[in-house]
Parts: sequence; C-alpha cells; structure tokens
Amino acid sequence: MTEIDAFSYGGGVQSTACLVLAAKGRINCSLFLFANVGADSEHPATLTYVDQIARPYAAEHGIELIELHRIAQRGPDAGQPVTLYQRLTRPGSRSIPIPVRMSNGAPGTRSCTADHKIQVVGRELRRRGATAEQPATVALGISTDEIERARPGTDPRMPHQHRVYPLLDLGYSRHDCYRIITDAGLPVPPKSACWFCPFHDLEAWRRLRRETPELFNRACELEATLNR
Repeated sequence: MTEIDAFSYGGGVQSTACLVLAAKGRINCSLFLFANVGADSEHPATLTYVDQIARPYAAEHGIELIELHRIAQRGPDAGQPVTLYQRLTRPGSRSIPIPVRMSNGAPGTRSCTADHKIQVVGRELRRRGATAEQPATVALGISTDEIERARPGTDPRMPHQHRVYPLLDLGYSRHDCYRIITDAGLPVPPKSACWFCPFHDLEAWRRLRRETPELFNRACELEATLNR
C-alpha cells in the first residue's frame, strides 16, 4: 500500500460519523475526499452542511477535506467541471446515467456514482501517487445495516484503490452513527443524495415537495425530459 489513507466522503450520516471517528483517532485517516456531483445536482442541504459544519470541523481537527469535481476530458468543455444535472439536460443527449427504467420495464444503465464519485476520487488518488502496484487505501462509510453494499478489497476496474469499511470493522450501525455525531456536539446531517435521485422513497419525495417545492417541480420537469 502507499502512504495514502483516504476516505471517500459523501456528506451524509455515515461519512460524518467517520469524520468524527477520524478526529478522535479511532480511524487512521486525515484525508477526506468529497466528490461533489454539482451545485445544481447535490441536495442544497448537503452542500450547506459540508460547508458550514463538516469543513470547519475537519480543519479544527487537522483533517484535510478536499472537494472534487468531474472534469470534462474532451469536447468543447474539456478541462471544465461538468455536473450530473448538466449531463442529463444537455440538448441532444441520449445518455441517462441515473437509475431509471426503460419503456419495457428493464433497468437502464446506471453510471452516475461511478462517473461522478468513484472515478473522480480515483483520479485524485492517482494524482497523489497511487498505482496498481502501490494502491491507496480508500475507506467508505457503509454501516452494518447496509453490509450488502460492501465490496472489500481491490476493484479490478480501479486497481490503484484498496477499499476498506471502518464502520463494519467497528460494528457500527446507522443508529450508532447518529450517536457518534451528536456526542461530538454536531448536528446530524441530512441524507446525502441528488435531489432528483430516482432511489428516493415516497416519504423522501413528500418531504421534497413539502420543504423545497421548487426542487420537487424541477424533478418533475427532469422526469418529463428523460421520458421524452
């Protein structure tokens, strides 16, 4: 392994609990990488929490919290940040990288997390010196109640990253994460996700319509655009 021990930070409950654990020395990690899918794509509440709570807390405890963005590699926008919402609404685009079902009921190809988070973090790790021969250790905030999401070890598609799951190692659930955050005197962050994510459950959509009706209306407009 290289000397790079990074955490793929999402701005939600589990990630923030890991930030607290790192501050307390329970997790050996001083580099947190936040792959921001875009100010027009991340839920505004998540971005507010990262800027006003997580970033100052990290700085106070000597933790480097870096914000990253997907950068266009080719075309007229090469070298410029590209957001997920921009990709979805680009005129003439036939790409739908978020999880949707096609007209025949089959699931479409979902690549949003890989394109705007995993690869973005991976590019930063390569920039810092990670290689397939000396991969970086990358921690992810998956708790015991979602253990089925864990894929320990090295992803053949990203051989310069070795994935570890500190919450699983410590036996912590999402409920434990709430306690860790509040015990540190921090407010609990909202669930991190794009405001238009099709994985939202019905209650999340009701809350979006109730608390941020302008985003709910934009999500309806986006759905109509994707259907067309």
